[in-house]
Amino acid sequence: MELISQKIRKISPEMDPLRLGTGWRKDDLSKPQILIESTFGDSHPGSGHLDLLVEAAKRGIKEAGGFGARYFCTDICDGESQGTDGINYSLVSREMIAGMIEIHANATPFDGGVFIASCDKGLPGNLMGLARVNIPSIVVSGGTMCAGPELLTLEQLGKYSAQYERGEISEERLNWAKENACPSCGACSFIGTASTMQIMAEAMGLSLPGSALLPATSPDLLEYAYRAGRRAVEMAREGRKPRQWITMESLENAILVHAAISGSTNTLLHLPAIAHELGLKIDGDTFDVLHRKAHFILNLRPAGQWPAEFFYYAGGVPAVMEEMRHLLHLDAMTVTGKSLGDNLDELRQNGFYDKCQKWLDAANEKYGLSLTRQDIIRPWNIPLSTGGSIAILKGNLAPDGAVIKHTACPKEMFQAVLTARPFDSEEECLDAVLHHKIQKGDAVLIRYEGPRGSGMPEMFYTSEAISSDPELGRSIALITDGRFSGASTGPVIGHCSPEAQDGGPIALVEEGDLIRIDIPGRSLEIIGVKGEEKTPGEISAVLEQRRKIWQPRKRKYPSGVLRILSDHAVSPMKGAYLAWDEDEGSANGRIQDHHHQEPGQHA
Repeated sequence: MELISQKIRKISPEMDPLRLGTGWRKDDLSKPQILIESTFGDSHPGSGHLDLLVEAAKRGIKEAGGFGARYFCTDICDGESQGTDGINYSLVSREMIAGMIEIHANATPFDGGVFIASCDKGLPGNLMGLARVNIPSIVVSGGTMCAGPELLTLEQLGKYSAQYERGEISEERLNWAKENACPSCGACSFIGTASTMQIMAEAMGLSLPGSALLPATSPDLLEYAYRAGRRAVEMAREGRKPRQWITMESLENAILVHAAISGSTNTLLHLPAIAHELGLKIDGDTFDVLHRKAHFILNLRPAGQWPAEFFYYAGGVPAVMEEMRHLLHLDAMTVTGKSLGDNLDELRQNGFYDKCQKWLDAANEKYGLSLTRQDIIRPWNIPLSTGGSIAILKGNLAPDGAVIKHTACPKEMFQAVLTARPFDSEEECLDAVLHHKIQKGDAVLIRYEGPRGSGMPEMFYTSEAISSDPELGRSIALITDGRFSGASTGPVIGHCSPEAQDGGPIALVEEGDLIRIDIPGRSLEIIGVKGEEKTPGEISAVLEQRRKIWQPRKRKYPSGVLRILSDHAVSPMKGAYLAWDEDEGSANGRIQDHHHQEPGQHA
């Protein structure tokens, strides 16, 4: 089989001299050409160290007889953008990263790729990009940062900030938290979106077994990057492309793991978008069906107790999968060229868990703890909870669905009737929460924050202000067509679809309407007007009257990338990816409908 890179050399006489001028040697030109794509840059801790992994992968490629070419598309940091309009650029950056990978890989075609990223949009963007270009590919995730003193992690900053605003702690204590929350490089040390997506990459079979979410400072991470480089050359010679072996079973495995770890709700944006690039179709309902079958077993923040640093020490993704082995599609193929079941068996035999235990022993000594692996990854029959970790709610407020992480929601709010307090921006709502204008029993709605409205920013500060208040955190709900940080906790419901900018029912809610939340029943309904309950027919008539006078808001971003998102984003419940056809489900003619199979039926 002739490699694509060698075919292009025959077509383009300029190719060789231009690469020689870049520093390639003559004998490099005939080797398998491997794209090393990363989000390295000085933008944030999750990307600042990735150059080390790039060089380790490049060394592995060289020693396997290939040549690695370094390409970069730096991502941004949601944490640095919080509270400003900068956060509006977060979700669309995923699309731009995928687009740049498409350009890099196709302008001068490569035989394979190593994709290196750590964080919220960088890793999903890379996963979308590698699926789109469909060259032999392997993923290296950049790991997690260490915890700070008192096991401090960044997601606690929202709580400290809200406490300071309310006068409950001193400025000195707030500054202490700021100065110690990020003591190293790596993704934030909790199961937020960055950590979740690192785990998803391995659960789908795109990363080497056991490589997801290591401490970013661990020498083991460099070894994994080196091995990934070697494997990329092998895959290029084998011609194994992602669309040939990533199937619905691979995605279902990832969703089941997502349930077990209480993963970020943002995964409901990212996995459907990745599936779309693979020619597969999943949505919020797919998550809901599979989550109901799973147990929540990972005792890490924000829904659990410990920092994400401890994930690897407890055995990482393989240990989670061993606990739920009976649910998984063990014959799903992986980047190793072997099945998931074979990979798990090999790890048990090659001392992987013994090495993890040594790291756990060292961490216990460092932090003065006495944790066992079972304290971090619970046995399947002793879970933190059952029924997965997220629920998709539907009803006349969210006909296409909305998502809640019920493992992070107080039980008091699982079934409630609340009074609507709508706001047309997060800034207005946050001010009302911080200045005690929100009362017990309110349903706080933030609208026009969906992908078409303002780019779908996180409502992080507002959710933290609510969840950190002992009374409000157990007596009100926050409902939005925007999204939440993977670190968010409390009674928060996001992705409400259709969004307000598209005239979804959330745009029609008025002050004093009654909102009923029923998590066990999976419903989100408007059931009353001006504090008085009405019949479903009466509510329908009221909404129809309001719709007649409703006017769409003026476009917030008339140009640039956010204009592109506003014009072309599909529903958040489908992934909020960019659709260019009138039929959003037929991009490139590759989308197929797949009937759900019972998880584990091929195991």
